[in-house]
This record gives sequence, structure tokens and C-alpha cells, in this order.
Amino acid sequence: MEQANHNDQEVFDAEVIDSSVIDESVFRKVLLRAGRSLAKPALEAFEMILDTRTPPQARVSLIAALTYLIMPIDLMPDFIPVAGFSDDLVALTAVISLWSQHMNPEIRNRARRKLDRWFPL
Repeated sequence: MEQANHNDQEVFDAEVIDSSVIDESVFRKVLLRAGRSLAKPALEAFEMILDTRTPPQARVSLIAALTYLIMPIDLMPDFIPVAGFSDDLVALTAVISLWSQHMNPEIRNRARRKLDRWFPL
């Protein structure tokens, strides 16, 4: 019975990942409003999701953190100047630190390149 539950969990994780699509244009609009300091960890999380070596459990929690970022109404609504994205930053950095062992230079480089394209210096 325990084996069946484990297999069910793997199927559930795969279904969540396959059915969770983050619209990059919406994601970009939110990040452009939020600013470069929030965009960096958000793009790192996004690239971790896309990396096939990231385990399903990590992807699910990263998707949840990015979904929280995209939602306009949350603990601290994003339209509040300065403080609006602070809770999103905390959520993202907490989830990234939880799964930091799966972050690698390749993921960081992809995120940095996208960050530099979206926020030219």
C-alpha cells in the first residue's frame, strides 16, 4: 500500500508541474513593476523550474512562490508602494534557499542573462 501512495504522489507532482504554466509575458510585466532586486530571485526560481534536473517537489514549491508573486492581492498587496513586493521577495528567497542545493551556475547564468535583457544597465 505504501508503494501505491508513493507512486500516486509522483503522478500528482508530475500533473501539477505539467498543468502549471507561468505566462512569461505576465511574469515579465510583474517583474518590470517590481524591479530588478525582486526580478533576480524570481528569474532564478523560474529557471530552476525549467531545469529538468530540478526534482518535482522543488518545482511545485517554486511554482507556488512564483504564483504568489504574480497574484496582485496577497499578504501585502503589490500596489502598495515600496512594501507591496516585500512579502513576495521573502517568499521567493525562502523557497530558493530551501532548494539551493539544486541551484547551479548554469541556472544562475540563464537567469542573469534574462535579467540583463529585461533590465538593461
